[in-house]
Amino acid sequence: MSLQIQNINKSYNDQQVLFDLSFNVKNGEIVGFLGPNGAGKSSLMKIMTGYLYPDSGKVWIDDICVMEKRIEAQRFIGYLPEHNPLYLDLYVKEYLNFTAKNYNLGAERADRVDEMIEKCGLKAEFKKKIGQLSKGYRQRVGLAAAMIHNPQVLILDEPTTGLDPNQLVEIRELIKDFGRDRTVIFSTHIMQEVSAICDRFLVLKKGVLVADRPTNKITSEELEELFRELTH
Repeated sequence: MSLQIQNINKSYNDQQVLFDLSFNVKNGEIVGFLGPNGAGKSSLMKIMTGYLYPDSGKVWIDDICVMEKRIEAQRFIGYLPEHNPLYLDLYVKEYLNFTAKNYNLGAERADRVDEMIEKCGLKAEFKKKIGQLSKGYRQRVGLAAAMIHNPQVLILDEPTTGLDPNQLVEIRELIKDFGRDRTVIFSTHIMQEVSAICDRFLVLKKGVLVADRPTNKITSEELEELFRELTH
């Protein structure tokens, strides 16, 4: 499913944080969001998912307006927020079952939970309580929960935070595989991640879209230099 962002503006009290943002993301495209803290990335992602409303503008998933049909749109969206909200007293498998029930997966629920445990590298940890897990494994649980209902649009806010180098490689491959026939948007501060995963990257600076470029036409060194120029 495609994602269309149309003239999004957002303020908190008297401070405007997003300024007339517009762009499209095609089905099967993986797009990276870059920008310093406070650039507006998380606010825009929350608006895309329907958890936050803009002051003006609209978000479309194919022909569904997220602002007007939020519940319907969220059936197609998987979302991992920056601060991963988890029930720490639940066991990993128990939490994923709970999440799957919320999406009314029905007869496929058990198989889908087992599939996400396998794909997200949780086989050695799924019998533990989430509160016993490291930050990296908690992040894997959040990613599994975001993908449990097989969404057509996956929005990930800093999904690789807290992962060690081996985990980074595994999660990057998982995101790439998931994005082959779906729309994926994720924010990151890691330049190598953009080169390794993304078809395209966007740079936000103080709520303004200052760059929108394909990754196959820029080297890692050029990307890092561009990022330094635009965000400092």
